[in-house]
Amino acid sequence: MTSVTDDLPLAADFPKATVEDWRKLVDGVLKGAPFEKLVGKTYDGIKIDPLYPRARGAATVPGRLPAAPWQILQRIDHPDAALANAQALQDLENGATGLELVFAGANGARGFGLEPSAEAVAKVLQGIHLDAGIGIELEIGPQSRMAAIHVAEYVKSAGLDPNACNIRFGLDPLAAGAAWGHTPYTWEEIAPAITGAIQGLAGLGFKGPFASADGRVIHDAGGSEVQELAFVLACGIAYLRAIEGAGIPLEAAQGMVYARLAADADQFLTMAKFRALRLLWARIETACGLTPKPMFIAADTAWRMLTQRDPYVNMLRATIATFAAGLAGANAITVLPHTLALGLPDPFARRVARNTQLLLLEESNLAKVSDPAAGSGGIETLTAQLCEAAWALFQESETAGGAFTALQQGVFQSRVAATRKAREANIAKRRDVLTGASEFPNLHESEATVLKAAPIALAPYGEQKYKFDPLSPIRLAEPFEALRDKSDAVLKARGVRPSVFLANLGTPADFTARATFAKSFFEAGGIQAIDSEGFADPARLAAAFKTSGAEIACLCSSDKVYAEHAEAAAKALQTAGSRLIYLAGRPADAEATLRAAGVTGFVFAGGDALATLQDAYRRMEQS
Repeated sequence: MTSVTDDLPLAADFPKATVEDWRKLVDGVLKGAPFEKLVGKTYDGIKIDPLYPRARGAATVPGRLPAAPWQILQRIDHPDAALANAQALQDLENGATGLELVFAGANGARGFGLEPSAEAVAKVLQGIHLDAGIGIELEIGPQSRMAAIHVAEYVKSAGLDPNACNIRFGLDPLAAGAAWGHTPYTWEEIAPAITGAIQGLAGLGFKGPFASADGRVIHDAGGSEVQELAFVLACGIAYLRAIEGAGIPLEAAQGMVYARLAADADQFLTMAKFRALRLLWARIETACGLTPKPMFIAADTAWRMLTQRDPYVNMLRATIATFAAGLAGANAITVLPHTLALGLPDPFARRVARNTQLLLLEESNLAKVSDPAAGSGGIETLTAQLCEAAWALFQESETAGGAFTALQQGVFQSRVAATRKAREANIAKRRDVLTGASEFPNLHESEATVLKAAPIALAPYGEQKYKFDPLSPIRLAEPFEALRDKSDAVLKARGVRPSVFLANLGTPADFTARATFAKSFFEAGGIQAIDSEGFADPARLAAAFKTSGAEIACLCSSDKVYAEHAEAAAKALQTAGSRLIYLAGRPADAEATLRAAGVTGFVFAGGDALATLQDAYRRMEQS
């Protein structure tokens, strides 16, 4: 018996689509504009084409075991050890399969973290069955380095088999020094200390891994994918050499090093980055004469993409980041709670962070297919390009003498600084959009709740003997959030926010598009927009401005209406007392005339919104 589909080979009835056919259609839409308008570019200068052919002969990048889920890690960072223990137990009871123990002073502590004492460690781990298959990852810094020893001592005192405990100890002095910008010791002094700790832990029976090559320090500082990958390679090979130098065979050392990467809301680049690291590390293993084994890669959703304003959008960012890291083969993922930039997350934020992963694993079944990006022309191409560029930068750090010397010479810092500068410029011009912060702000949003807790005070660590430029963490939304903070301060002092009157000219068809743009533009800086009907009479416009109570005004309409009415409207607003007058759109040839009529500046897509808003505050404060 034949089915209906056997008699209807639908695909055969259509002509085969070709790239040339697609280009003809695209050229018709571009209407003479260059095709390059559709070609994107990463901060590493890698071009991203709008269309790729299928990648032929692409092999699956080995990561997790087939159909194996990644570890669902939950941050444990409450300074009160008893409350941290309660959080940990609740997380494990409600779906988490691992815990990320974040100690005060660690790079990822974000202002809080566990107390690194033996007593606190024992209290945090009370009632947690460390030998029951859960993953434990330690985040420690130089000031909290003894926490790793205390965890090992707790396992021994509890009578547990260290080999049955899945603990990643997170030893990473290179990342700590890079973030701090100083260290009291040379690499020749650091290497024996870290290998001694590894030998001690391995001697107790722990299987590791022990040393972490943490690329998040690059990502946190505003760096690029290539820079993050190269830094991980440089640190990873430094630890591998140190371990081998301590007399441990390379075959054993191979499993003692793991990596951490940041996952952000750029889905395809995140996927390509995780896949690239596996290929790059396999290349290092091969060069060392080892048979490549899949490296353990832990992922944290990115700190720098978190916003304090409209923090619920952070849930969406984290979902995309988790989706990308999971599909790309991450072995463990930690979702930063959406309120972490505001303070210590409350139970709701922690629950959302945990459930983000549970939904993707249990309802979307993302782990059922191994490396689903294999064969995708776009992602395969990005993966290969990242590999090539990251390997070149890694070789440069090797030429400098390794990771520590490269940091001393600024090999990584100089590149990260340039990328950060370019990134901040695009944020200021709103080319890189931060929803809820630089675009589509909500001045009436309710305040998210966080827990009240006093951070752990740690003693200073050593002398700042060897200094280099620090890779300090940033959040991309901070400049716009600073303007919103100014607006809140004005609201608290005066009872009203700074405001801008949208001086709409003509009909709604003339002004709606630019009025909508201007509202988002000014409110991104906390300057509340007061809308209006369309005006043709300058006197009525001036009267409406006075009634609004606004301090400044922005003309909104079409270029055609501007040519007829903008000059008169600007003069009327100036006479009515507007401190500043803006015009939504580019001035073209009329700039001199409009400025003479009282227009202070122009707001348009691609302009420096941050500089304009900062200048507006400065001028209003001087008035």
